[in-house]
Amino acid sequence: MTTNTTMTAAVYRRFGPPEVVRLEQRPVPVPQPGEVLVRVHASTVSVADHRARTRDVPRGLDLIAAAGIGLFRPKHHVLGMDAAGVVEAVGAGVTGFTAGDRVIAMMGAGFGGHAEYVCVPADGAITRAPADLTHEEAVTLVFGGITAQGFLSQVSIGPGTTVLVNGASGAVGTAVIQLARRLGAQVTAVTSGPNAELVTSLGADRVIDYTRQDFTANGARYDVIVDGVGNAAFEKVEASINPGGALLLVICDLRGMLRSRGQTRRSGKLVTWDVGRPGAAELAQLVGLAESGRYRPVVDRAYDLADVVEAHRYVDTGRKRGNVVLRIAHA
Repeated sequence: MTTNTTMTAAVYRRFGPPEVVRLEQRPVPVPQPGEVLVRVHASTVSVADHRARTRDVPRGLDLIAAAGIGLFRPKHHVLGMDAAGVVEAVGAGVTGFTAGDRVIAMMGAGFGGHAEYVCVPADGAITRAPADLTHEEAVTLVFGGITAQGFLSQVSIGPGTTVLVNGASGAVGTAVIQLARRLGAQVTAVTSGPNAELVTSLGADRVIDYTRQDFTANGARYDVIVDGVGNAAFEKVEASINPGGALLLVICDLRGMLRSRGQTRRSGKLVTWDVGRPGAAELAQLVGLAESGRYRPVVDRAYDLADVVEAHRYVDTGRKRGNVVLRIAHA
């Protein structure tokens, strides 16, 4: 167990712009039975952090979101849904990890990754990190990768399956391209022109520049559409989905959630916003792919913890490509 009693964390105590996040000293958490204490070396600043900090959530989800992030004040003061680091200590009953293990972990709605230490359930979404990746590279497998895995596991993808990724240059989009391509799919990436080279390098067969063309207006049809933007409602894209195909809504408002089951029954096309409960097994699959060179970390920019406000400002622009990494140094 670390001899440190306090740690530096990026803390926010009210909703608002990036400036509400400030560095503070907080007690180092103590692992409870079944928990692992991770000394964090890297996390990401994701769209989820933006939504939690600003309460900028899809239409109709304000009250539902409040249950997780707070109504008038933040429920969790330290953001960061993922972490890469080294196991510092384990709680009673933990046998799968020991001090010194390099790990990556997804905390999910509990957040906590933007700090020097975080406790993670040993039976949660945590696994050993790829041996040949840095912490900054390894952490990029988590948020986008595990989300992409959760959605793609609900559909059948094989050689010749046609997949369109709307929002292809984000953390989830870059993961979907790689995972779908590995399964043999023909991938169409919808992004802006400057991102064409990136998505093509990740395996996209075709690129549609959304600033020049509406992908729903060209008559093309796909087996699977993955919407990582939130502007591809079923009624808009139904004609672009092949019979028996699927619409995977990574971002969805309340109306879309409430209508999805009925749309699935009526059309025979799967419409879902539920990512499921991907965990350690899915993370381990991503680690295996990365170690074999079949999954590439995508880092847009990296910031030190001291510059966390700048990191939030950049994510707020909506222009990040892949992942924005937060480096957490230790004295």
